[in-house]
Formats: sequence, C-alpha cells, structure tokens
Amino acid sequence: MSYFLTKNFAIPYEEAVEKTRQALKAEGFGILTEIDVKATLKQKLDADFRNYIILGACNPPLAYQALQAEANIGLMLPCNVVVQDKEDGTTEISAIDPAVAMQAIDNPHLKSIAGKVRESLRRVLDSL
Repeated sequence: MSYFLTKNFAIPYEEAVEKTRQALKAEGFGILTEIDVKATLKQKLDADFRNYIILGACNPPLAYQALQAEANIGLMLPCNVVVQDKEDGTTEISAIDPAVAMQAIDNPHLKSIAGKVRESLRRVLDSL
C-alpha cells in the first residue's frame, strides 16, 4: 500500500503549483506552511535541485476533529502536498495518504477522520 496519492500532468510547474493551491482551497484546505526545496537547498548547501515545493495543507474542521480524537496528532499535521518537476517533462502532484499515515495509531475515530481527509485530498487531485 502506497503512503501517498499522486498524479502526473503535462503542465508547467508554476501552473501546477497555482492549480494545486486553488484545488486545495476549493476543498476547504488552507496552506499553513510552504517549503521551496529547490531554493532552500541552493541557499543552505549551494546544491542544485529540480523545482520541488512542499505545501503544508490543513482542513481546519477536520484537523480540529483529529485533535479532539487524539491529543498528539499534531505531530502528524499538516497534510503535506508536493509539486515537483519530473525528468520526463511532466509535473507530479502528490499528497500524503492520511489513512495510511494514521495506521500506527489505535484510534477508530481518528481512522474515520483520516479517511475523510484522504477522500478530500483524492478529490483535489481528481479536480486538477
């Protein structure tokens, strides 16, 4: 079982990032964190890397439910979504599969919430 959901697109990286932001917003997610991996690696290591951004997405109502169900679940939040250039010229958009990520936690209510988030992230990818 894969730990992520993913799709490849024949669109430029910048367009994929913008469409991903819009699709997340339409599905009720906000972007809490943003890491430009390419820029960070260049700045910190003077290393060249492909276009790669990590968007820390959060759906507040579902995050609130998860925090009520499991006090330390904040260790696994937010849901990361990655947009990256691929060698074949496509752009890949991937999201963590929260249902898989939460398997280690023995909490049936949390598993239900993770399933809702998974379906929401799946709709984000399907809408692109």
